[in-house]
Amino acid sequence: MATTTLVRGARASRSTITLKLLMAASGIIFIGFVLLHMYGNLKAFSGHDAYNEYAEHLRTIGEPMLPREGLLWIIRSVLIVSLVVHVYCAAALWKRANKARTTKYVMKKNIASSFSSRLMRWGGLTLLLFIIWHLLEFTVPKVNVAGGETNDPYNLLVDSFDTWWLTLIYLVAMFALAMHLHHGVWSSAQTLGLTNNARARRNAKSLGWIVAIVIAGGFSLVPIFVLAGVITK
Repeated sequence: MATTTLVRGARASRSTITLKLLMAASGIIFIGFVLLHMYGNLKAFSGHDAYNEYAEHLRTIGEPMLPREGLLWIIRSVLIVSLVVHVYCAAALWKRANKARTTKYVMKKNIASSFSSRLMRWGGLTLLLFIIWHLLEFTVPKVNVAGGETNDPYNLLVDSFDTWWLTLIYLVAMFALAMHLHHGVWSSAQTLGLTNNARARRNAKSLGWIVAIVIAGGFSLVPIFVLAGVITK
């Protein structure tokens, strides 16, 4: 005899929790990556040779146990899987949220939600498009809008951010990243049960701002200083 579910919608609720946990886990992976990536970008302040040495080290780390770019491809694979999981979960949760609205209603200003939470979906889409462009520009196939060489990481970076509209696109993406991180950290903490009291909620919100400002601000320094002529070839 089949066992019936005592609580209506319990299975769907468990599934939603699973999706949120997967989003939190994949988001934490991305936070770790962007922190390391930001640190690497700041090597540009040390000059051409230091930055290119860092870029080359990424390709040789783990040798001879791993082949050239072996660890780099492992990291890329983890990030690709995390991105697919994150986007799928976000789309599934968005679809469920829309289905839950069985009746039409007049949209009212939600004073309880933060600006970053209301920007989450569009900001996420903006970041997805930016990631695709960023990979095309700096990884495969590499595009130098200034017409210069593409096999010198430092020169490619300077040529790119010396172009004002590329820097503008980058800074808009960093704003979207800051908002995404701010709400993402809070949402992840809530999903993981780390916001059970007022103090924990304040700490989660503060951590969200710290992570957002440090990462997005750190990423923004290099393009701003390149465009200002401080970082040059």
